[in-house]
Amino acid sequence: MAPNPHVRIASAPDISGITAIYRHHVLHGLASFEIDPPDADEMTRRFATVRELGLPYLVVETGGIVAGYAYAGVYRARPAYRYTVENSVYVHPDFSGQGIGSALLAQLIRGCEYAGKRQMIAVIGDSQNMPSIRLHEKFGFTHVGVLPAVGFKFGRWVDSVLMQRGLGDGNLRAPA
Repeated sequence: MAPNPHVRIASAPDISGITAIYRHHVLHGLASFEIDPPDADEMTRRFATVRELGLPYLVVETGGIVAGYAYAGVYRARPAYRYTVENSVYVHPDFSGQGIGSALLAQLIRGCEYAGKRQMIAVIGDSQNMPSIRLHEKFGFTHVGVLPAVGFKFGRWVDSVLMQRGLGDGNLRAPA
């Protein structure tokens, strides 16, 4: 386990590390249903979009290397979804299993609550992705469904697992 991973707000110099991590997951994993990894310019555009919305975009850096990153994005574009976010957490393969994902998700939840969001959705690629499912369960996400065979990657059909967690007051009362 990494001793108390330090989570901080991502900045432009982190984009190369973020791009490298995401590239690995696109090329070798099912967490993302992208087939071709985006370049640094595209990742910069995505980063800017998240930050312009006032949503958290976080990194953990270890020894000068971005060990993981997480961000919250718009769940759906229609106005009724404005209090709901979708989370993304990616860890550098060399730092897997060291608590990086937990540190990032904990801070991401706090940041989204601070931003006034009320629900967080995890869309997990592959129903066999137990590390991600367990990570989300650890933070109070509940399993709300599976979309069977909605993606086709690496020559096989892949499910999406949907998990959800209330933020702040959740659905207990109307937002301010």
